[in-house]
Amino acid sequence: MYPKTIVTATVAVAGMLAANSTANAAIYSFTTFDVPGAPPGSTAANGINDTGQIVGSAGGHGFLRATGGSFTSIDVPGATTTGANGINNAGQIVGIITNATGIHGFLDTVGTFTTIDFPGVPGNTAANGINGAGQIVGSVGAGLTGHGFLDTGGSFTQIDVPSGFGTQPFGINDAGQIVGTFSNNTAPFNHGFLDTGGSFTTIDVPGAAFTSAQGINDAGQIVGVFGDSTGDHGFLDIGGSFTTIDVPGSSGFTIAEGINDSGQIVGEFESSFAVKHGFLATPVAAVPEPSSLVLLGAGLIGLGIYRRRKVHS
Repeated sequence: MYPKTIVTATVAVAGMLAANSTANAAIYSFTTFDVPGAPPGSTAANGINDTGQIVGSAGGHGFLRATGGSFTSIDVPGATTTGANGINNAGQIVGIITNATGIHGFLDTVGTFTTIDFPGVPGNTAANGINGAGQIVGSVGAGLTGHGFLDTGGSFTQIDVPSGFGTQPFGINDAGQIVGTFSNNTAPFNHGFLDTGGSFTTIDVPGAAFTSAQGINDAGQIVGVFGDSTGDHGFLDIGGSFTTIDVPGSSGFTIAEGINDSGQIVGEFESSFAVKHGFLATPVAAVPEPSSLVLLGAGLIGLGIYRRRKVHS
């Protein structure tokens, strides 16, 4: 178990309105944090539930950050590394481990661990997100040859974006909407997607070199990461209107990984190259309507689309 105290940095940042926007800018309070005792610069926050509990990984271990800021380590017995990727309101946690037999997903229900392996493909499964009904999304295989899956009580459904390849689901909400990333032969080659009951919508931040959707809340608000000529940035997508999210003080790398129903966003950023920290962005003013676009912070450094998630050692 990690120590129970941590020093965090919090700063309130007002968004700058983009051209043609008329609504008031949202204000976020950014709290940055590192897991105590973990190797410096190794913390990544991957998921958040409606009570404000955050899960992630640091130095080869998973962690749970309580609402009050205390940390508990998550280590699957027998695993070489553990990474926590998602958490629902019941406190069930999913993630990924490595051990002697390969890569596996896991479900943690109050300290009871269940291994998740896609049928017929042992040792190559990642569990990335979980909703209130206990439905789990993840991926099997790697990179451009990978496939997504939905696990409903141990019954697996394969997910592949039509005319795409390398499908990787990362988040699912209580309505069963799924978000993730895929590739195809149309530039930009890496896109985000929204899967609503088998109907797929492509998500591309305008002008981006790539887009990946990482998390979705019950209101359908989507967060993720995109790259452009200035670097890589987090984003918030409300009904097709995109807000860029850059953590103040970032050296050029921000990923928005998860969002809860209060609009709180978690993710990771770099203070210098490959030196990662977790962040929590809490709205202090109303989240803008879809007609608004809020730009926060500075430019970022490059990120390959498959560099992301979700295991960070």
